Amino acid sequence: MQWKTAKWMVAVGLLCASSLGSTASTYRFNLDPESSSVDAKVAFMGIGNRKAYFPAMRGNVVLSPERMNEIDLDVSIDATQLKAEDGLTTGRLKGKDFFYVAKYPVVRFEGKILSMTSPTAGTVSGELTARGVTRPVNLNLSFSAPPAQADGKDTIRLTGVTTINRRDFGMTAYSLVVGKKVTITIKTKLVPG
Repeated sequence: MQWKTAKWMVAVGLLCASSLGSTASTYRFNLDPESSSVDAKVAFMGIGNRKAYFPAMRGNVVLSPERMNEIDLDVSIDATQLKAEDGLTTGRLKGKDFFYVAKYPVVRFEGKILSMTSPTAGTVSGELTARGVTRPVNLNLSFSAPPAQADGKDTIRLTGVTTINRRDFGMTAYSLVVGKKVTITIKTKLVPG
């Protein structure tokens, strides 16, 4: 009887130890809209670049310093607020040939898997949805402070960069003068939430 009781106590102890070991600190950060911006840059006529700016975005990040391979990054960009260098380009980008904001007002990125390449840099794999089309995208991230040392109390600056093919999202117009590769840069401040 004592042997069975001892085995039961060992089993309970192992179960408690494993559950304690699997408990990880999880921190949630909100993107500060006042300190956030997105820009998209594309080649134009083979001699220069054109940019579009997306000043309105929101989102959040959930991460655990003990499990840095997991991340919950959710960013929504209000495409109706996009601006370009002139009114004509702004109108075209908002129209049916490009973002078609009347029908698809939001561009969204959702990331789930993070691969850190240094204490302050990594790549998050996720999905980008634009113009009603969702495609896998890798976003290269750089943090102002190592996220593995996060305590959930301090703000962190974050920059994300990716390059997409606009044609993958149904934006095929003006192919002779507008390049197909678009570089997207997200800059934001993560505020504990």
